[in-house]
Amino acid sequence: MNFTMKYPKQVKIGDITIRDGLQHEEKFISTDAKLYYTEQLILAGVKRIELTNLGNPHNMPQFRDAEELLQRVRNSKSLSRAGVNWNDIELTTVTIRESAVDRAIELKKRGCGPDRILMMVSTDEQHHYANSGLTLPEYWKEAERCIRKATDVGLKVNGTVSTIWGSPISGPTDMKDAIAFTKHWLDIGATDIEHADHDGSSSPDQAYRYFAMLLDAIPNPDVHLAHFHTTRGWGLANVLAALQAGICIFESTLGGLGGQPANFMDDCPIPGTGGYYYKDPNSVGLVSTEDMLLMMEEMGIETGIDVDKILKLGVLFERTIGRRLRSAAILHGRIPKEPNDSYKRKGLKERKERLGEKSDQVFPE
Repeated sequence: MNFTMKYPKQVKIGDITIRDGLQHEEKFISTDAKLYYTEQLILAGVKRIELTNLGNPHNMPQFRDAEELLQRVRNSKSLSRAGVNWNDIELTTVTIRESAVDRAIELKKRGCGPDRILMMVSTDEQHHYANSGLTLPEYWKEAERCIRKATDVGLKVNGTVSTIWGSPISGPTDMKDAIAFTKHWLDIGATDIEHADHDGSSSPDQAYRYFAMLLDAIPNPDVHLAHFHTTRGWGLANVLAALQAGICIFESTLGGLGGQPANFMDDCPIPGTGGYYYKDPNSVGLVSTEDMLLMMEEMGIETGIDVDKILKLGVLFERTIGRRLRSAAILHGRIPKEPNDSYKRKGLKERKERLGEKSDQVFPE
């Protein structure tokens, strides 16, 4: 009898620390730090990086250095010396509205732009309006126009679907709506789809149900990626559920950072996207890159990423952020594979000999 769980043996991981992870931080993280962690993530084997947001920095000043960061990553001497092949790397920027898409296109023409942009809809129109200022029909028209423009200059376009399992504004939602939204994104030319649990509403059984429904309706795992927040502690359980449904592309952040855009920066209130949805804004981050990679390695899933480098990077990242983050893996390390003599209680061998027991005996004769 086969007692092995069924799931993909090879997956792709997109690290979105530098954008989604940092958008929730209430202090500005230096461009030097953003560059350093981007370089180190790539050198550790991460090939999909979500780097910044090209929207108006008035609302999210964490990304006021977007163009500078893109240029510095593209011109990185560290990556050049390491022989990084840019054809293997995919840099993504968030471009919720058309003005940001136009900015990405201009940067692409200048040779320092992203490879992929991200636009976003929520199945809950109230949530969508809070994020974009547009109704859903208005936004779909804008998205279709933007996709045509972006495709013309060689930009991939990710269409994100949010509030799949519920909305912090309107409450319960219907998962079937997200399937319809996914089909519409693909119909208007999106390259791939991010299926996002932005507020940690999904339980593992519902994550499995949705992704099983999705792959039944659109059976191409290469166009679907899972994005789980771990607000209520279910993030990795949802990753496992999605794996079992057949999903093989996931997103995460160092330390499990991320969440709703900050409405405070350094010493000053800022717009963000309005008031926080949660009592504790530190509880809304994504699945931790460190924890997810270590879990997948233990499960025999190939990621192509150096787990030890990521664990070391996670330790450094906590110092950059200035507080203990979510990763259990950097706190407790790898699962031991060898005996640790320092934990052994003295005298077991001698006691077994005195009692006439064999060294490997576990039951009485």
